Parts: sequence; structure tokens; C-alpha cells
Amino acid sequence: MKDILIVSHCFLNTAAKVKRFKEQAVLEEESLRRDLLKTAADRGIQLIQLPCPEFLMYGAVRWGHTYEQFDNAFYRSRCRELLTPVMQELKEYLAHPEEYRILGVLGIDGSPSCGVKYTCRGDWGGEFSGRDITPVIKTVHMEEGRGVFMEVLHEMLQENGIRIPVEGLFAREKERAFGMLGKEV
Repeated sequence: MKDILIVSHCFLNTAAKVKRFKEQAVLEEESLRRDLLKTAADRGIQLIQLPCPEFLMYGAVRWGHTYEQFDNAFYRSRCRELLTPVMQELKEYLAHPEEYRILGVLGIDGSPSCGVKYTCRGDWGGEFSGRDITPVIKTVHMEEGRGVFMEVLHEMLQENGIRIPVEGLFAREKERAFGMLGKEV
């Protein structure tokens, strides 16, 4: 039997991430990501890479966003469009339980798109020029909840009757991610 884990795009391709400046957080996430990849490879776990809606819509050189900026009909529709082939793939694997086991989905906590337990929220938006943006920046914070892409994925899993675990990659709570691979930290 082949075990399969669905992962957020930047789990395998960190080049798609928004440029980050908190070096310690970047190092912690990178260490956890590498440990998880090594464990998955050592256990023969197959990985399905989700598309990155942020990269596909805004490219490589983009500002970080908040949940509120993505919480609109246009972004949700594009997420649904990007996830449709993933749902078809999942249904095909699930149709053969004697050969395949879906371990779950691993998102990236803190992301306004792929956060699972935590997402970036705030009143971020508008022009920079001619404006004191300090009060706007102060509204940006981490909050419990899913990112928009993960919300749409959750909806589509429910619509298709697919019940699988969905966890987030978050260095301070690494036991959740490793638990999906059947490994204790």
C-alpha cells in the first residue's frame, strides 16, 4: 500500500513564498520542513503538491497579504478552480483503498491562504503613497483559523464526502505535522 500526503505548494517549493524578514521564524520553519521531508522520504510516503494560488495570481515579487484581502468571491472562485483537479485525483486514489491511503493534508500555518490552525489577519490594503501606514501595519496579526485556500479545500472535501486530517506546518506545534506521518517527536 502506498501512503500519500497532500502538501501546500511551498512545502516543496519555498521559492514560491513571500519574502520573509523574521530570520528565526524562517530558520525554524525550514528545519521542520526538512525534517518532515526526510521522514516522508524515509517512510516512502508519496507527496501531492497543491498549487499556490498566491503565486499563480500575484507572481514571485509580491507583498504579504492578509485573510481579509483574499476573502472575496474572485479569490475563492480561483481557489476552487485550482483545487478541482486535486479533488479528482483524491477521488481516484480513494476509489482504490487496497492500494492507496491518504494520510491527510499539510498546510502552512500563518498563511492567509494555506493556514490551517492560524492565519494572518488585519486591515491591510490600500495605497502606500501619501499615507501613514503605521496604524494599518499595527492591525496585522496572527489569529486562529484557516486561510482562504484551506477553507475552500475544506468545503470541497466536505462536498465530496472526503474525511481526511488537515494539519498545519508550524514549528512551535511540530507534533501535529509529524503525527500525520505516524512519527512522534
